[in-house]
Amino acid sequence: MLIRFLRRAANEYKAGIWDYVADLLEKPTRRRVEVNVGKINRFANDGDVVVVPGKVLGYGVLSKRVTIAAWSFSKGALEVIKRSGGAEAITIPELVRRNNKGSNVKIII
Repeated sequence: MLIRFLRRAANEYKAGIWDYVADLLEKPTRRRVEVNVGKINRFANDGDVVVVPGKVLGYGVLSKRVTIAAWSFSKGALEVIKRSGGAEAITIPELVRRNNKGSNVKIII
């Protein structure tokens, strides 16, 4: 359902980013993206919006104020994000509703 939602959003809003995220989510489960919070901290700047087309794991420290949208979050990742204070964890459909054009969104794989 999420892939169909992303394809529809890409066509409706003419935003290719949602098509690319849908392509990454279509991969087999064992090839799906897993990103640690520490990697997000390395590649994101303060105030960035980040999409992870897979699962966010809790290894590492998050010291930046970022909004992270992902397919799923581990329990440890949610704890690290809450402890950081300024970061926010949301679902991918919620991000599409907030920013339907996908402008200024970073994809971390």
